[in-house]
Amino acid sequence: MAIRTIVQEGDPILNKVCRPVTQFDQRLATLLDDMHETMIAADGVGLAGPQVGMLRRLFVVWDTTDAPEEIPEGYEYKFIDFINPEIVAVSEETETHYEGCLSFPGHNGAVTRPAAVKVRAQDRNGQWFELEADGLLGRCIQHENDHLDGITIMQSSDYFYEDTEEGREAARNAKEN
Repeated sequence: MAIRTIVQEGDPILNKVCRPVTQFDQRLATLLDDMHETMIAADGVGLAGPQVGMLRRLFVVWDTTDAPEEIPEGYEYKFIDFINPEIVAVSEETETHYEGCLSFPGHNGAVTRPAAVKVRAQDRNGQWFELEADGLLGRCIQHENDHLDGITIMQSSDYFYEDTEEGREAARNAKEN
């Protein structure tokens, strides 16, 4: 496995629509494994194909369902790989939370999303599965799926704050107005 370079703000690949994955082979498995390692090294919870320069409809997320609050040394992460994902249902209830993005370090956007989501996708072997998720996992799935359609937090955020005291204060003021 290898840590890949994460594409950063300003790279046009982040605003492009990805193509479906058609080959389920060792190259795909290596890419997914590299994405797992890259995401953890960058202290993320999700990573999409275009964020590592691949215009393919795939993303990986850290399954935080049973994760401890403090991650001990040697913790064995559980991942969920989503290939050719389709969001098939969302809840009517919405929630607004701050989201960060590995491609936009230092920016945090308030994003309103459905509170729960149902997604249909293929695994690394091409087998279809469905998953219903809410909380952090549900939000992460929606965030990463947006990347596959060229949508970033820069477009989906109601307002931003930069990770500074002034930025946090501006965000508090925006939220109150």
